[in-house]
Amino acid sequence: MKNTNYTRLQRAIENKQAKLGVVGLGYVGLPLAVEMVKQGFSVYGIDLDERKIESLRRGESYVQDISREKLGEALAGGRFQPTSDYSKVAELDAVSICVPTPLSANQDPDTSYIVYVVNQLKHYMKKGLLIVLESTTYPGTTEELIEAELAQMGLVAGKDYFLCFSPERVDPGSGTFATYNTPKVLGGTTPECGALGKLLYENIVEKVVPVSSTKVAEMSKLLENTFRSVNIAFINEMAMMCERMSIDIWEVIEAASTKPFGFMPFYPGPGIGGHCIPLDPMYLAWKAKGYRFYSSFIELAQSVNSNMPYHVVTKTANILNQSAKSLRNSRILILGMAYKPNVDDLRESPGLEAYELYRKEGAIVDYYDPFATSFRDHAGETVRSVPYNLDQFRGYDCFVLITDHAAFPYRELAGLGVPILDTRNALSSFDLPHIFKLGAPADRPMHVMHTSAG
Repeated sequence: MKNTNYTRLQRAIENKQAKLGVVGLGYVGLPLAVEMVKQGFSVYGIDLDERKIESLRRGESYVQDISREKLGEALAGGRFQPTSDYSKVAELDAVSICVPTPLSANQDPDTSYIVYVVNQLKHYMKKGLLIVLESTTYPGTTEELIEAELAQMGLVAGKDYFLCFSPERVDPGSGTFATYNTPKVLGGTTPECGALGKLLYENIVEKVVPVSSTKVAEMSKLLENTFRSVNIAFINEMAMMCERMSIDIWEVIEAASTKPFGFMPFYPGPGIGGHCIPLDPMYLAWKAKGYRFYSSFIELAQSVNSNMPYHVVTKTANILNQSAKSLRNSRILILGMAYKPNVDDLRESPGLEAYELYRKEGAIVDYYDPFATSFRDHAGETVRSVPYNLDQFRGYDCFVLITDHAAFPYRELAGLGVPILDTRNALSSFDLPHIFKLGAPADRPMHVMHTSAG
């Protein structure tokens, strides 16, 4: 027999009368809130950053995947209400928590944002509230930071309120997968919690994948991204090995990819970026240590990937040496600073680390990125993208392609004759002696791939 809290919320979700909340209006939370409104729910979007709230109220989106038009549609009719007022939680039937979970300076999980939200929920939540944590963190977080805290108030999950974990799966800038058509893994702390969480998200996204517990759901997210981290580290190490052996790793990958079974291609690069791949494996490694389990794969992958910007700088110095130039006082132009193509997201971008390393070695460094137009360096100073100007670009000693934006005019850049270090194989169609690749020897012509650059 379901209790009255369960049946009331079930009925409200089915009739789309449930009032929903999304806490944290960033790359994950804002698209989720907009999708909830699109599917017929009324939503409070809660964020402490007043600049974000004011921007949204003006109809101006700061998240690339949410256009001004999409935001305007969500705001029309008043069903999406951005606010910084946590007291609005008292009106909610369900809340999705999408706040950041960064790493501390000691590479431990920083769960302070989740703790803050839980403290606010304790003040304002009503009985029967469905809470879904989406923030990525270590297995056990939902139980330890939310269920245990609310238990101190005498609240029982599955009876007085309902608690689930559903890891965010966001691919910024993807033209294929968005909130609606990305399968949603979800686990509840009790069967009743899982059932209500599944019902809610089935009314928001195309497919929900239920699992037996919040820990399984939490672990699934870490497995996804640790898998990628380890394989990227492997191919990065293979790329450095191939350089030493005068073999082109890109040609090797192209050949291996013709096998129709048992092989999945990964590609080398200047390092890993974004909020997930650099951080998620460290959550897992940290939690595993509490069980006296030490993951050598995770530690090794993290070491290899975090050292790739250093390798890029060393390879740049070797390229300059061929022209009898040193890295010190050479003019370097970094092409692309975002962590992935065609987005403005700078989180954990390897380009930021490369920029600081070039500066440390005495180089004069600028960058050009049509998407990520500014960032703050380690000294707290604002660094801005230079404008696109071919005449000025001729004055640089080396270009270093960090992010392969589709908008880059590769033919024009290659035609300047400035040495280019291509860390993404974006210039593979140009067989020119001044173009060098990560993962390929610098003393013989590049292998020309079957792709084409713009």
